[in-house]
Amino acid sequence: MYHCVQTVEIIRSDLKYLMMRKSIAFATAFATLAMAAPAFAQTATGIAPAGANTNANAAASKIPCVGAAVSARESAIGSVIATNSQAIQAAYSARAAALKAAYAGTSAAQVRTAVKAAWLAFNTSKRAAAKAWKTTQTGAWSQFRTAVKSCKATANVSDADNASSEASIQ
Repeated sequence: MYHCVQTVEIIRSDLKYLMMRKSIAFATAFATLAMAAPAFAQTATGIAPAGANTNANAAASKIPCVGAAVSARESAIGSVIATNSQAIQAAYSARAAALKAAYAGTSAAQVRTAVKAAWLAFNTSKRAAAKAWKTTQTGAWSQFRTAVKSCKATANVSDADNASSEASIQ
């Protein structure tokens, strides 16, 4: 019985300690928010106190620079997409013509050899187009990152975090 009472007392003291920590954490958070609230508030005229928007104004002045970097990146990627599409279309057209010629053969050995060559040429063309895409895409993003660094803009102005959403052409 004594052991159970002792265990209950330990649990109660642990709960009191946890509640005290939560209360202190809540009070600290509330006090921090209360001190920060005036920095986020606007005056009755709708103009924030002097110095309150310094970071926003600094970020706004960097937006055109970042916009130009984004425009250059998108232009480069758009061009390589068009080039890649043409290369893939040409590879499919060449494959179709080569397969048509292959099946005009008269022996199984001729057909097999010609079909193998057609698919080899197609895969080679497709890999070359994918390599050109990847090289240009990587270069465009690299130039973009360099340009954005020179803008000295904050991360919340740039869309660099979306690089992983870029199309993967294979």
